[in-house]
Amino acid sequence: MKNLNKNKYQALIGGHAAAEAMRQINPEVVAAYPITPQTPIIEKFAEFAADKKVDTEFICAESEHSALSATVGASAAGVRAMTATSSQGLALMNEILSVASGLRLPIVMPMVNRALSAPINIHCDHSDSMSARDLGWIQIFCETAQEVYEYTFFALKLAEKVLLPAMVMQDGFSTSHNVEPVKIYPDKIIKKFIGQYKPKYSLLDIKKPITVGPLVLPDYYFEIKYQEIEAMEEARKVYLETGKELKKITGNNYPYFEKYKLDDAEAAIVVSSSSAGTAKAVIDKLRKEGKKVGLLKPILFRPFPQKEIRESLKNLKIIAVLDRSVSFGGEAPLFSEIKNSLYPLDKKPLLQSYVFGLGGRDLFEQEVEEVFEELLKNKTGQVKYIGLRK
Repeated sequence: MKNLNKNKYQALIGGHAAAEAMRQINPEVVAAYPITPQTPIIEKFAEFAADKKVDTEFICAESEHSALSATVGASAAGVRAMTATSSQGLALMNEILSVASGLRLPIVMPMVNRALSAPINIHCDHSDSMSARDLGWIQIFCETAQEVYEYTFFALKLAEKVLLPAMVMQDGFSTSHNVEPVKIYPDKIIKKFIGQYKPKYSLLDIKKPITVGPLVLPDYYFEIKYQEIEAMEEARKVYLETGKELKKITGNNYPYFEKYKLDDAEAAIVVSSSSAGTAKAVIDKLRKEGKKVGLLKPILFRPFPQKEIRESLKNLKIIAVLDRSVSFGGEAPLFSEIKNSLYPLDKKPLLQSYVFGLGGRDLFEQEVEEVFEELLKNKTGQVKYIGLRK
């Protein structure tokens, strides 16, 4: 029993890191449907449920649409409820995503990023989560399995404070299926951190009857949506407060974004998730050569921390934004956010958009080095496509 209160490392794939966090959360309901590469999350959690390591009512739904619908119902009934998905699964959930946020339900959904069809592809890009970026969900992007583990219960705490659902992203296969050492914190410490869920309203509270999902016409719909806007703004502040609380347990920081050798950099790359690790290795190499390069890795994507990112990037000469998704007929999502963030500056850094890794294509160190070489030569222009066969 003494060992239960000691931190320990486990060799986990990213999917199992998410499942381990879910085990410690011990939600009353988990409803899910398998989809590659998310399946390891729910497979492992199903094992926890079968072995009575959680008290969860585990629901094997007939589709992702049904899975999120059941999760919404359970959350509205006043309990902690979770699900998980990827790619077409998220697309099938699309109708219910805005229901969850509109009903202000603090659902946490681990997301394993995978390309959207067609053609069918089971590997990583960020087109799935980017397709849902305006549906009222908090979005957090993780680089490592350790981040996946910690941000899962971090997201639960945040979601329950502001009453908005949250997605916690990890890259398909690159993170979800690769083994890393993950530091696991004692169950009782995590349970104390997340606390007991006490919903203000519940469908099952017959002393305080409520209506869920009513028809709202033009007289009040706008005002209800404005409450969502305010909640997302509140999430920006509560995010940092939650990070301070969790730091007392882990000793780690939970910023809006990570800065890597950025403060004195002249040229920098902005890239999220596992690809940031590749960029860091290149930065270390170029720094040894005397080149002032750095990285900004976005973690919180919704709500997007425009002001803070602007302050961190304003003194750079030139910036490359690497997107693992596209906006057909428009600017790539992350590039667009960075561009908008920098707009108020009188003197703006040069900005270049790159798209990479669609459908899981690898990003190699040599390619990142070439991006930095172009930046240091002040080469900018139309969007560039890394690793595209011509």
